[in-house]
Amino acid sequence: MTSETAVAPKIRPFEPGDLSALLAMNNAAVPAVSEATAEKLLDLINAALVCLVAEKEGNAVGFLLCLSEGIEYDSPNYHWLSERYSKFAYTDRICVDESTRGQKIGDAMYGALFNRMAGSGRTFLCEVNERPPNPGSLRFHNRLGFEEIGKADNGKVAVIYMQRDPKPTD
Repeated sequence: MTSETAVAPKIRPFEPGDLSALLAMNNAAVPAVSEATAEKLLDLINAALVCLVAEKEGNAVGFLLCLSEGIEYDSPNYHWLSERYSKFAYTDRICVDESTRGQKIGDAMYGALFNRMAGSGRTFLCEVNERPPNPGSLRFHNRLGFEEIGKADNGKVAVIYMQRDPKPTD
């Protein structure tokens, strides 16, 4: 293990100076996440329950954007989940910079989210692409305790909806 991989990332809330790095990560991850403009991404961040940023050596290397119920968001996935759950923490997107993948950065961001939401009673929700397939994300979310709750075919993209119940230990 190199010293690069041994150093855990710092997980912190979004800061305005992060936007360009997060936008680049987001758009490099298409089609696993939807493409965004700086304005669209900033609007989502401002509406978010929380936007967590993983930082290594002063650089943003990942982010997790989590939305709550009751916001205005034109997303078929958000609407599907909103029709079925009244209190939730929905991971709209999680991205890790390609150069730092495999270093448990996603685990660290989700761990911080679970800790932050501990005691809130919120169900954790997300979706993973089935078409185009994203088997790595499906394995990752299953390993974190997410389970399939439904599927939808939105034309170009088909998704698997997943949930993880809040646990007393979160």
